[in-house]
Order: sequence, then C-alpha cells, then structure tokens
Amino acid sequence: MTITHLVTHSGGFHADELLSSVILTRLHPDATIVRSRAPEWITPASERIIYDVGGAYDAAAQIFDHHQRGAPLREDGQPYSSFGLIWKHYGRAYLAALGIPAAHVEALHQSFDTKFVLPIDLMDNGALSPSAAGPLADLTLPSLLETLKPVFDDRAPGADDRGFHAALAIARAIVEAGIAQRASKLRAESMVLDAIAANGTSRVLELPMGMPFRPAIVKAGADHLLFVVHPRDKDWCITGIRKTEDSFEQRADLPAAWAGLSNSNLEAVSGVAGATFCHNGRFIAAAKSREAILQMAEIAVAEALLDR
Repeated sequence: MTITHLVTHSGGFHADELLSSVILTRLHPDATIVRSRAPEWITPASERIIYDVGGAYDAAAQIFDHHQRGAPLREDGQPYSSFGLIWKHYGRAYLAALGIPAAHVEALHQSFDTKFVLPIDLMDNGALSPSAAGPLADLTLPSLLETLKPVFDDRAPGADDRGFHAALAIARAIVEAGIAQRASKLRAESMVLDAIAANGTSRVLELPMGMPFRPAIVKAGADHLLFVVHPRDKDWCITGIRKTEDSFEQRADLPAAWAGLSNSNLEAVSGVAGATFCHNGRFIAAAKSREAILQMAEIAVAEALLDR
C-alpha cells in the first residue's frame, strides 16, 4: 500500500518528530505531512505512518509513539523517542535511499544511532538534560530547532505549521550532511586500509588525496606508521599521526629545526629543494612536489627514530 500521509501531532514541535519527518519524507516524498491529534488521523491505517502521537507503538500497524505506559525501551533500558523508533525501523531504508553502499549501511546505521539518534531520544525523554552541555546548552540541536517555534503571542493561523516546516528544512540539511560525513569516513577507511596493505613496512603512508586516516590506521594495527603524505590542490603535505583521537600528541613530530619556517628558510635548514612550509606545532609541512615531500618524510622518519 502506498503511504499517502505522515501523521504527527499538532501544536508545538520538538526535535524527535522533526527528525523522524526527515527520514519519512525521504522515503515517501509524495506523502503529505498531517499535524493533528484528531482521532480520525491518529488511528492506524495502511496508507499512513503515525509517529510521536497516538498512544501506541506497533510497527506492523505503522504507529510509533513513546508517551504511553509501557513505552518502548532499548535493549539496555534506555528510552526511545519517536525518532529512535523511526530510525530503528526505517533508518536502513533511508540510508539506501541516500545511495549509501549496501556494505556500509549496517555500520553507518549503528554509528548514527549511537552518536546522533540516542542523544535525541534521551533528551526528549528527560533522561539527558541540555545542561550537560554546559555553556553550550542553548546550542544543542533540540534547543536550536525549538527556537523556530512561533513566539507565544504569535496567534496567526498556521504559525505552528510554518515554524515546523521551516525547522524541518534545517533538520533535513543537518541529518543529510551528518550522514554524508559519516559515509565519507567509511569510504576513506576502505581506501586507507588498502593503502596500508600495499605499503609494507614503510614508516610513511602515501595516500592519493587528503582524507580521514587515523581510524583506519588504528583499525589495521599499523603501529609502525609515523607520517602520512598526500597531494593537495597545488602541492603535497606530510602530516603526523595523533596518538589518540582526543589529543594533539603525535606518534612522531617533524624536526624541531623546521618549526615555523617557510620557503627559502625551510629549504636551507631542511636541505630539500621545494620545501615550502612547516607548522610551528611540527605536525604538518608542505612541499611543491611529491619528490620533495618524500625527501622531507625520509628526513623526518630518520630523526624521529634517533629520538626514540
């Protein structure tokens, strides 16, 4: 049966039904969003999906509420909002509709659930307070989306619906951009793993372009790697590899003598024609050519090994 209506509640809106609407409108672009609490709309029917309203959770009947007694919980006991329920049942189809490769759908579905969907669920259910973000509390996604509600004395007809659809456009952009970023990291991981396999025992990993590389290096257990080199638009760069995701400490720093130098000064100190720049923090440097950057990498590796 074709889905003709996506039904959620009227009145003020929250992040969970907005984000649910992002998923469902991608899967059913011709369906009409109905914002209502009228019994004739919130009663299950084959041509509609009902979410965040209706007082029941029954995936077979296409109703996904979480406000009733006995509301659904995750396996670990944490509560679902309507967004978590919609993501659970429709998230994989949504990812496929966005063109995510089948081999990446499950990993992306799980990572997005953990990092994005779950916090929305917890905040909507009062299990996580925006105050946990400290000074950034008003900048959390649910808080920002709710700023698009009409002000209390805006009594113009349709004000709530206009605010909802304005917020929906923003929510859609955020979700789709977030998915695209996560999908790109999975593509990068495959490319980096292939490069590591072909790299052998070299301390320097060469990649065909700039991309996220640390997760794949960790996943591969490539502890021998010290630097990564790759081309940019008009030059090449060498980059250190952070020891941990939340630290700037590198497995190896570029030579101290290069720090903060550029162009002729860096060429003179490094002895590499074409060396153009080294950050004062010694975690990235650049050169005009592949040959020059590989020379810099060779020098950097030799000095790093001497310091061990």
